[in-house]
Amino acid sequence: MVASLSNISADNNHEAILSNAGGFSTFNYGGYNIRFKAPYSLERYTDVLKWEDGYLVVKAKYRHNSEPEEEYIDLKPILDGLYIDCDDFLKPIKSVRVAYV
Repeated sequence: MVASLSNISADNNHEAILSNAGGFSTFNYGGYNIRFKAPYSLERYTDVLKWEDGYLVVKAKYRHNSEPEEEYIDLKPILDGLYIDCDDFLKPIKSVRVAYV
């Protein structure tokens, strides 16, 4: 797994943003842009179905399928790999939405 962390503008609410670009998924919250390797055929995330303490159930559109399919993302191992305290980082997040610039 490839992951990186960079500081971006602060998020003043309790909502995180999920997106993807350039072969990476991105999770933005609290001034951080956490990037991790995405599946090779991922075109885009279309919806967040569930957010629960670092675990996401999302709809994702892949090149090999005409319809979005359910995908699962567990952020805890990614955060651990970046030496981020999962409990402190995830606790204030109340919702996650998909957004693209």
